[in-house]
Amino acid sequence: MTWYLLIILAAASGAAIAGFARHRRSRRGAVELFAELAAARTSGSDKARLQRPHIDTSMCLGCGSCVFACPEEGVLGLAHGQATIVHGARCVGHGRCAEACPTEAITITLDGLDERRDIPALNEELEVVGRPGLFIAGELGGFALVRTALSQGAAVGAAVARRAGVPREADVRELLVVGLGPGGLACCLAAHEAGVDYVAVDQATEVGGTVASYPRRKLVLTQPISLPLGVELSRLSYEKEHLVETWERVVGEHGLSVRLGTRLLDVTQGDDRIWTARTSTGDIRARHVCLALGRRGTPRKLGVPGEDLPKVAYGLIDAQSFQRRRVLVVGGGDSAIEAAVGLARQPGNAVTLSYRKSAFFRLKARNAESIDRVVSSGLVDVVFDSDVESIEDSHVTLRVGGDARRIPNNDVFVFAGGVAPFGLLEDAGVSFDPADRPPVEPIADRGTGLLKALVAVFVCAVGAIAWTMSHDAYYDTPPVVRPLSSEHGWLGPRGTIGLWAGIVACALILWNLAYLVRRSRLGGWLPGSLSSWLASHVFTGFFAWMLIAVHSGMNTVNAIGGHAFLALTVVVATGAIGRYLYSWVPRAANGAESDLEDVRARVAALSGDWDRVEGEFAQRVREKVESLAAPERWTAGFFGRVRALFVSAVRLRRTRRQLRELGAREGVPAEELESLLALASKAHRLAAMANHYGDLRSVLASWRFLHRWIALLMVLLAAAHVVMAVRFGEIEWSVLFEAGWLR
Repeated sequence: MTWYLLIILAAASGAAIAGFARHRRSRRGAVELFAELAAARTSGSDKARLQRPHIDTSMCLGCGSCVFACPEEGVLGLAHGQATIVHGARCVGHGRCAEACPTEAITITLDGLDERRDIPALNEELEVVGRPGLFIAGELGGFALVRTALSQGAAVGAAVARRAGVPREADVRELLVVGLGPGGLACCLAAHEAGVDYVAVDQATEVGGTVASYPRRKLVLTQPISLPLGVELSRLSYEKEHLVETWERVVGEHGLSVRLGTRLLDVTQGDDRIWTARTSTGDIRARHVCLALGRRGTPRKLGVPGEDLPKVAYGLIDAQSFQRRRVLVVGGGDSAIEAAVGLARQPGNAVTLSYRKSAFFRLKARNAESIDRVVSSGLVDVVFDSDVESIEDSHVTLRVGGDARRIPNNDVFVFAGGVAPFGLLEDAGVSFDPADRPPVEPIADRGTGLLKALVAVFVCAVGAIAWTMSHDAYYDTPPVVRPLSSEHGWLGPRGTIGLWAGIVACALILWNLAYLVRRSRLGGWLPGSLSSWLASHVFTGFFAWMLIAVHSGMNTVNAIGGHAFLALTVVVATGAIGRYLYSWVPRAANGAESDLEDVRARVAALSGDWDRVEGEFAQRVREKVESLAAPERWTAGFFGRVRALFVSAVRLRRTRRQLRELGAREGVPAEELESLLALASKAHRLAAMANHYGDLRSVLASWRFLHRWIALLMVLLAAAHVVMAVRFGEIEWSVLFEAGWLR
């Protein structure tokens, strides 16, 4: 007996030490992450540009696979055991986080579609709403990823092929493709494979679109994809030259109908629904048009004297061509940083970077590190808060604050963005009004499945009560007298029913613990969603407790088995209370616990919601709710804080009932009243969270301690109970054989 207790003590203390060490590391990581998140909010890099990952927090198990899979450093991080968006501006939609997630908890989506006016209104076939025959593929649709552009272009080509076959005039093409980047080339391949009469144009002198203008040897990230005509892109990344060379080879091998050096001026649709594209080399008529243009469009000019000099360029292809030069780079985005770093590494160059803002923001992590290195090494002189005033043959003049700064100069590279071809699109009838976009079903969290689990628990509980009542004669008998009962042979702990109840309960406990494996990074191989595993975790915990109650004959004894049952009771209770606590505490945008800074920001935003509500009754509601969440400190101690939490919730419920009755008496419309009460509940929770942040975190920490470590104690006690029962013959296996349960 003593040996078993010593083993349990050693195992429990070792696990506790490991747990505390892991908790300390986790806290240090959380502090660093929240510091990085605060810096991202300050610089504005927390907001996505186009795409962003949506994290279903009910499915996220905090394994970190998405963080490690993302090629853009710093987009995602782990906070409080769940994935969260840190530098959303660095996301370019690779989608590798979604592919790496073992629970499919991440979806790549566009940010703020309800408000954005730079995303065209398209239907499911990528056809412009209200303009039949006009399609948009690739970056213009909001997705900058090469793989997405390829997929969309191929889809447009296939859609046109399905519509082809209607007789048309001899000078009318079936399809005109504008732009020979990834989307346009894929559209041509699909049309060529289907035998569609098409022609493609591009204002550049080589295929590749925006990719062709990238600096020399720049890596282009993509994903393996199969295109029409057997074209395969099998690698995860390509150097820019290799990718452009591949596309040029495809154009030549398959004889694609392309016209380079042809600029689109405008495109209009006649009454006969035929599109006429006016280009720099003549008009082209077609039944269908695919606009596979980039969002950069025409480079944005500075509008200063001397900008038309030959030394001014709006892109950098090969930094090695510029050596021993005095160079000015204008801009603060990733392209400008990459150009400045590349030029600074060439022998003899003196590089100045002019940026109109006071600091860089929304940079990719590797670019931010690169510019910091070259600046600290003295290879680049960064001039913040500056604008180019004039450009001359031998120098440039910068306006820094109120002073003019004259800099000797040989070359100027301007990276001020581009003027997207939105005007051309609007003239063609493309709408950017969010109201014109087809309704998109919002991405909703799939839920934890707890409701189904709780329903199952309720049904089992009712069954257990019915079972107990049907055998009340036995269970009401004192334990010392039960062996004399005729039912003891199958209801007792060593009886057929009692013993099998214990065996099944042990199996359920093992299954219950498998949820922890499923949550870990090593559990991705286990089938099923995390929500279903969480539901089974809840159900098996309650059901195992009921079976142990049957196994013990509804009686706890002062022995290891009885202690294990009591520990299981505490585990089940703390689990139930914990689910309530987590549902009460406000969550951050990613579903994890809110940090104090986030809560305060949400309280401030909520004040604006209150200010928009008019009426004397609304102000009374606000004052009443704010008085409930007064900032006085709660009672010290875990149980005192839990009691204060419950009392606060009860008071809010009572206040809501009183306000509803008062509003009804004063004639406040029912819809307005319910809206006010919902706002009041939200305000109360946020205010309580802000005022009692430390108290709530203490409650949650205490709950985790009780639930996790008592669960460990329960498992050790249960294991000791089973070992001792087998070792000392308390389990009569012959009973099971004689009853036919074991063969």
